[in-house]
Amino acid sequence: MTSGDGSTQEALLGAGEWTYRMTHHWAKLPDGWTMGADIAGVAVDDRDNVYAFARGAEHPMMVFDREGNFLRSWGEGGMFVRPHAVSFGADGCIYCTDDGSHTVRKFSTEGKLLLEIGIPGIPAPIYSGKPFHRCTHTALSPQGDIFVSDGYGNARIHKFSPDGRLIKSWGDFGTGKGEFNLPHNITTDPDGWVYVADRENNRVQVFDEHGRFETYWHELHRPCGMCTEAKSKPLTFIAEAGPQLYSNIGFPRIGPRVSIVDHRGELVARLGDNGLGLATNQFLAPHGIAIDSRRDIYVAELDGMGWKFYYPDQPAPSPMPSLRKLVRVPPGS
Repeated sequence: MTSGDGSTQEALLGAGEWTYRMTHHWAKLPDGWTMGADIAGVAVDDRDNVYAFARGAEHPMMVFDREGNFLRSWGEGGMFVRPHAVSFGADGCIYCTDDGSHTVRKFSTEGKLLLEIGIPGIPAPIYSGKPFHRCTHTALSPQGDIFVSDGYGNARIHKFSPDGRLIKSWGDFGTGKGEFNLPHNITTDPDGWVYVADRENNRVQVFDEHGRFETYWHELHRPCGMCTEAKSKPLTFIAEAGPQLYSNIGFPRIGPRVSIVDHRGELVARLGDNGLGLATNQFLAPHGIAIDSRRDIYVAELDGMGWKFYYPDQPAPSPMPSLRKLVRVPPGS
């Protein structure tokens, strides 16, 4: 296990057309600002602007251009309790999933609240299957329906109309088809498929828009975050967490890492898998992931949580590289 020293020595990840160079401190903040150690989620809009959803930070939503230049922030003043994930819909709006307030909120890119689903601060009864008990992520169908993974306290997927009316729910606790052991993330594609990161079952499950089970993808380790391309037969980029049991914490080749799979779940590339740490070919605690129009990858990490768990006796470096950018390296360059 690598202790990580914040080294900036270049190391490439992946191979062939899926070769990347990692940048730690890519985002440029205003003087005196800090990003914090825990970026729970990241999303990219159609202009390649990057939205970092920070947990426990003074500025919960920080927006940058693709070069890392700071554009704006919003959400200050206690708007969010415990940011968990963020995503964009085809409607051009941003969806913020706050598991601490048990809500999903739809905003404009400037931070204007447009829709709220759930009652802030009032969870559904635990294990009830009713929305929400610490919901985890949100995705939109091509028709604008809203899918929410309800994973901490429930094992459900909820489907809402564009105006927030509950249409149906599916899923239960377990390891079988259509059952979940912490549905932690959800994405969709233009073909109508719904992808659910069934984290503690070490798989992604695939459903149609009505919740009918189609298949599942294996050979993953604790998939936490996903980003699916907005096109037919897309690639999906998956942020996988590393081992968190004392019996396997040092095991190689089970994360933390990023995997790229095709629409059938076949592995296209794997980035990282070099042990836990802060070197430029390692991850510590990937939690969210997004891509831009060039297929550069942005990985949100819960570095504060990861560092405390893996290195409890070592002081954390400052600043922590909690939002990492992986720049795609063209073949032959």
